[in-house]
Amino acid sequence: MKSKIVFLMLILLVVSLNPAYAGSDRRIGTAGAQELRIPVGSRGTALGGAILADVKGIEAVYWNPAGLANLEGTEAMFSHQPYLADINVNFAGVANTIEGFGTIGVAAKIVSIGDMEETTLEFPDGSGRTFGPSLSVISMSYARILTNRVTFGITGKFIYERIFEVSASGVAFDVGVIYDPGWNGFKMGMVLKDYGPQMKFNGIGFNQPLDNRPARPLAATFDLPSSLNIGMSYTATMGPSQTMVSGNFINNNFSMDMWQGGVEYTYDGKYCLRGGYNYSSQENWQYGLTLGGGLTYDFQGTKITFEYTWADCDVFDANQYFTVKLQF
Repeated sequence: MKSKIVFLMLILLVVSLNPAYAGSDRRIGTAGAQELRIPVGSRGTALGGAILADVKGIEAVYWNPAGLANLEGTEAMFSHQPYLADINVNFAGVANTIEGFGTIGVAAKIVSIGDMEETTLEFPDGSGRTFGPSLSVISMSYARILTNRVTFGITGKFIYERIFEVSASGVAFDVGVIYDPGWNGFKMGMVLKDYGPQMKFNGIGFNQPLDNRPARPLAATFDLPSSLNIGMSYTATMGPSQTMVSGNFINNNFSMDMWQGGVEYTYDGKYCLRGGYNYSSQENWQYGLTLGGGLTYDFQGTKITFEYTWADCDVFDANQYFTVKLQF
């Protein structure tokens, strides 16, 4: 009964939002807070993002919060990504399962752009001052097993962007479910990501002299890059080996739709090889092939996992993800 109610609510939500999710090439670049779309963690990225139906642990805070519900005990994760044009993306999070209540997770994603020199109309070659733009997303998630078939999760995000003397803040929400129909390893997942009110910048950096007094123009508002994500996965087990095949469809509000696919081979629950692919009909699409792997080591009751992903990028250097997980 609970599973039917959850799916009915999600279907009604999708139908009600359908006009807003008419992504097209004419809307590309009109949304802000793009740091929300930067993926985290090596497992999901190595699978090309096709992890909605089979995500687990603290990594689910980004991909689909419903995956947190299946966590046993406590897990902590740190991920580092040298991003485009010398930008660094760091992610850290921890989740804990409370018996009879559910799973709670908290995480932070920090995008460091590096120092820049200020230039103005009076000093086009530099004023001598430097600044370092920063983009931050602080998340809190709650997930729960509703039935033996359905898990549910929700993530609230606080977004903060600062560029020198102006800043913007806002909130966004992810709502997701994972459904296991009991069909020999088949799962389905769905998540509405980054849905929230508009944001806008403000601060003394906008001040301009007007009649010998400072005046501050009103900045325009901007939308969040929300999306509707649907995924499926199938896992086949043969002795100590497991092979998982997965696929996603993503309906983006402010860009063209995406298709993602991935394959993961796991031996003895400790050694993993992964591969994936991203496709979009968007002109000059940057991403494609992804490859990665992982190794889990049990040290005195604590599982330590090291993971790596290489992701092809058409113009810039390939993206790389380095991840460490601790589960105890």
